[in-house]
Amino acid sequence: MIISSPNDYRAAAKSRLPPFLFHYVDGGAYAEYTLRRNVEDLSHIALRQQVLRNVADLSLETELFGQKLTMPVALAPVGLTGMLARRGEVQAAKAAQAKGVPFTLSTVSVCPIEEVQSQCAKPIWFQLYVLKDRGFMRNALERAQAAGITTLIFTVDMPVPGARYRDAHSGMSGRSGPTRRVLQAMVHPRWALDVGLLGKPHDLGNISTYRGKPTNLADYIGWLAANFDPSISWKDLEWIRSFWKGPMIIKGILDPVDARDAVSFGADGIVVSNHGGRQLDGVLSSARALPAIADAVGDDLTVLADSGIRTGLDVVRMLALGAKGVLLGRAFAYALATHGQAGVANLLDLIEKEMRVAMALTGARSIAEISRDSLVGLPR
Repeated sequence: MIISSPNDYRAAAKSRLPPFLFHYVDGGAYAEYTLRRNVEDLSHIALRQQVLRNVADLSLETELFGQKLTMPVALAPVGLTGMLARRGEVQAAKAAQAKGVPFTLSTVSVCPIEEVQSQCAKPIWFQLYVLKDRGFMRNALERAQAAGITTLIFTVDMPVPGARYRDAHSGMSGRSGPTRRVLQAMVHPRWALDVGLLGKPHDLGNISTYRGKPTNLADYIGWLAANFDPSISWKDLEWIRSFWKGPMIIKGILDPVDARDAVSFGADGIVVSNHGGRQLDGVLSSARALPAIADAVGDDLTVLADSGIRTGLDVVRMLALGAKGVLLGRAFAYALATHGQAGVANLLDLIEKEMRVAMALTGARSIAEISRDSLVGLPR
C-alpha cells in the first residue's frame, strides 16, 4: 500500500504481521477505553492558527538530558520489537540515530543491550522494569553502563500486569497459543522469512544473558509473571538512584502528587504515561493528565509524555500541554513492521514535516515558543 502519512503504517503492519504480533502491539487492557481515549483526546485538542509571524527560520532542535536532538522526539521502549522485523531493535535504533533522536531499548527486547549498542555510534537509552529479581536488575544496569549507555528510563506502572484480553484471543497467550502462532506464521510468508527464519534467535536477549540460557516466548511470559513486584515503593528505587550515574527518568506518572514525589526522589525526568492504555483501563489519557503534572513540577525536572501520539500534530499538542519531549511507541512499531529501518526513518521524516507545518501555522519558530498559547482550549 502507499504510505503518505504516519497513520498509514498501522494498516500496513496489520497486513504484514501475524495476528498475534499485530494485536500484541495494537491492543490495550480490558475494554481498551483508555487506549482509545489516548488518541481521541489528543485529536480533539484544537491548535490556534496564527499567521504573518515570519517563521522562515523555524527550528525543531532541542536538548534533553544533555543531548542535542534534531527534534523533541524519542522512540519509546517497546517489548519484543525484534519480532516485528529482523533484529528489529537494531534497525529502529539505526533509524533513530540517523535522524538525530534517541532510541530506547526495552528490558524485554529480542536483541540484547550489547548487540544494539554495538551498532550505534551514540549511546542509546535503556528502559528497566521494577522486578522481584534484583539480581537481574543489577545485571542489566551494569551491562548497560558497561556498554556506554547513560540515560535510564525506569518504568513504575507495572507492579501487577494489566489484563490484555486481545492477547488471549489472538494466540499471543493461552494454552493453544504456540500452535496458533505457528499456523499464523505459515500464512504470512514475508514475515516468516524475514523474521521467523532469518531473524533468529527469537529469545529475550537481556533475560537470556542473565539466565545463561535461551528464554523463549513461553518462558518469558512465565518469568515476567513471577517477577512482578507489587511491594515496590520509592525507597526501593534508592539503590538504583545511587548506582546509576547518568540521567534517570521515571515512566508511568499520571498524578501530580506522584510527580512531586519524583522530584523529591531526585529523578531527572518523568514520562507522563498510562503505558499506552495497556495497564489500568479507565484512567486519564496522557493528554488530560499532562497539564496538571507540568504545572505541579514546573522546571524542577524534565517532563516527557507518551501514549496516543501518532502524528507530528500530536507531538506539537503534547509540547503545548507542557511536555518538553515525547516518546513514540506504536507509531514507530507499525512503521518498523512494515518497512524495517527504512519505515522508521520515513515515519520520523513525516513526523518532522507535520511538526514544521503545525509550528509555522501556529506562529512558533522554535520548540521553546510552543506553549498553551498555541492551543484553543484544553482537554476536559
